[in-house]
Parts: sequence; structure tokens; C-alpha cells
Amino acid sequence: MNETDPIELASQVRQARGKFVAMAGAYCLGVFNDNFFKQAAALVALYIAKDAGLQNLGAVMFTLPWLLFAAPAGWLADRFPKRHIVILSKALELAAMLFGAAGIILVNWPLILTMLFTMGLQACIFSPALNGSIPELYPPAYVIKANSFMKMLVTAGNLVGIIAAGLILNYQKPAWEGGPWLGQVLVAGGVVAVALAGLALSFGTVRRPAADPVVKFPWAGPWNTLKALWHIRRTDRLLTTNIIADAFVWFIAVLQILIINEIGSDVFHIRPGDTSFLLMPELLGVGLGGLLAGRIARGDRWYRVVPLAMLSLAGATGAVALMFLLPAGLQQPWVVTMLALAGLAGGVMLVPMESFFQTRPAPGEKGAVIAVSNFTAFVGISLSGVANDALGRLGIPPVQRFLVVGGLTLLAAAWVWRALRKEDRP
Repeated sequence: MNETDPIELASQVRQARGKFVAMAGAYCLGVFNDNFFKQAAALVALYIAKDAGLQNLGAVMFTLPWLLFAAPAGWLADRFPKRHIVILSKALELAAMLFGAAGIILVNWPLILTMLFTMGLQACIFSPALNGSIPELYPPAYVIKANSFMKMLVTAGNLVGIIAAGLILNYQKPAWEGGPWLGQVLVAGGVVAVALAGLALSFGTVRRPAADPVVKFPWAGPWNTLKALWHIRRTDRLLTTNIIADAFVWFIAVLQILIINEIGSDVFHIRPGDTSFLLMPELLGVGLGGLLAGRIARGDRWYRVVPLAMLSLAGATGAVALMFLLPAGLQQPWVVTMLALAGLAGGVMLVPMESFFQTRPAPGEKGAVIAVSNFTAFVGISLSGVANDALGRLGIPPVQRFLVVGGLTLLAAAWVWRALRKEDRP
């Protein structure tokens, strides 16, 4: 029967959905923990340590494993059954959260930064296994829709994690005389409990044989990743454009979060929980954009939506800086509206691009290609912390930094449009 037959497609989708739920659930709990702890650490840096530099350093520490170990993580996903990789990564998450729990209670930054590095390593290992499983379980015609659904779940994990961190840290009464805030204790207990739940759920992951049991270990580490990226650049122009565009979108996304945290504490002078709520519309926009992408990014020319969405992202982010032209009562609603539009544009771009990374490579090369895309995405994410620190040192206020964000995104949209025009030529 033809692969695109509606009855056969529906049957394959139902079977895949049941098998994929444990892995997706474990992943989403990890996403929650990532964002819950990262946001808690950022708010502790801004509201307790009074040091925005620690927030930027934390963002860099989380990304380092993706730069150092992207190639070995892709090798693991191809070399071993993905179920084993998922369980290993969730055990590593639990270890990371034990470090993080102690660090957040004691406000011990070496422990907090160690936790962020270890959590980044866990996510680096998990990602190729998860993303490589989607095209193994779902028929090709359904991969974008499956990723749209995953993007919605991941956005929910991001959203709940970020908001929960701010709300819990609003509890500022000491847990005991001379001790930490009650909010810090609740954050510590929460991350450990969620890690335990994710580890338990990972044992229900589907059993599948390894994609390539004889693939060689990439001893050169990042150099292997760079060689793979160079090979892709020479052989697949469309895939190369998508890798670069994806990295840029992640750079802009994380840079915005760092700036918004500073706007909440230094411009609006609101509590940690209210600062997290500033991010909620943008994350909701990402989820809705991901669902929308499943409907509009179809066919062989799906990539045409990317430069238009990037242009919309440029306009929305740059418009945030216009808030001071409005009356005081309208400034905060203006900011959250523009951030929601920015999130919508980002979701429309990310889902089809990340689906392409899963469907374009041959079965035994998916882990390697996904590792390359992860590597470049986290180069962008790591540069976001460096960029925000540099903008601060230049004396550019947090709100005006959105003009820089909008300008950079406008230039990127022009480059992507020019690169993708070549794909429409014979």
C-alpha cells in the first residue's frame, strides 16, 4: 500500500504515538527542569546576588557541553539503541539536579554552574536520541506534524518552568533563621522530584535496534563536528542554510530572555514571578507558531516561510524598544504583545527547519546531522550570553538592546531570503 494512503498513514501514526509517549514525556520533564532551574538561577543572580554577569555566565555554562560533546552525542544516538541513551541521560539529569539543589539553597555559584554544565551535557546526549526517533517511528508525511506537537509540549515545559521559577522565588521569608529563602528550598526540592519522575518514565521508552552499530567514535570531538558541517556545506546548500538560520534564531531567542529578565528587575522593578510572566506571551507564541507551521510549511517549497517569518521577528523585536514613546500604563502591555508576535514568528521557523534535519539525512547519518545542528544552535546560544554582556558593558540599556536584536534579525532575514532564492532556480 502506498505510504501516503490516508488509512495506512492514520494506522502508522496511532502506533507511533503510543510508542513515543514515554520518551516525549521524559524529554518534556527535562525541558521543564532545564528552564525551571536556569530561570531560578538567573533570578537569584539578579535579585539576590545583584550581578547580571552571573546570569550571562550561567547561559554560557549550559551551552558548553553542546559545543564540546555534540559529535559524541550524535555517535551515541547512532551506535546504541536510543532507549539506552534516554535512560542514561535521565540518570545524568538526576545527578545534575542534586548539585543544583545544593547550589541554589546555599547560593553557591560553583555548584550552580557545575549543575548547569552537567544539565547541558544531559540535554546534549538526549536530543539526538529523541530527534532521531521521530522519523524512525512516524511516516515521513507526518514528521512535521509530529514535531509541531512536540514543539507544543516543549513550549509548555518552557513556559511552566520559567513561570514556576519566578512564582516560587516570590516566597522570600527565610525557611529558618539565617537560612535561605523558602523559594530557594522549594526550587531545590522541585528539580530533584521532577528528575526522579523523568528517570522513572524513561524506562517505558520504545525498544529499537541501533541505527548504525559499527559507526566509529568521533575521537576529535568538536573537530569532527566542524568537518561534518563543512561536508554539509559542500554537498547540501539547503541544509546548510537551515542550519545557519536555526542557529541564529536560537541566538536571538536566548538573548531576548536575558534582556527581558533585566527589564523586569531594572526597568519595571517587578518581583521575580512577574518577570517570568513577561516571558509567557512569547513562549505561548512559539507554541502557536509551531502548530501553525504544521499547516503552512508544506510541500517541497516549505522553506519559503522562513525569510517572511524572520522579517516578522525583526519587526516585533525592534518594536519593543518603542515602549518609551507610550504612556506608562501601556508600556508593559506593548512589550508583551510584541514578544508574543516574536514568539509566533520564531515557532513558524523552528518547526519546519528542525523537521528538515530529521528527514533529510540517510538513516545512519541522522544522529550526526542532528548533532551538527545542535552544535551550531548552541554556538548561537552561547554567543547570546556574550552579546548581552557586551551590550551591557557598552552602556546600552536593556530596552534599547531590542533595537540591536531587531537590526541583526533584519540583516539575517535578507541573507536567508537571498540564499533560499537559489533553491527556486533550476
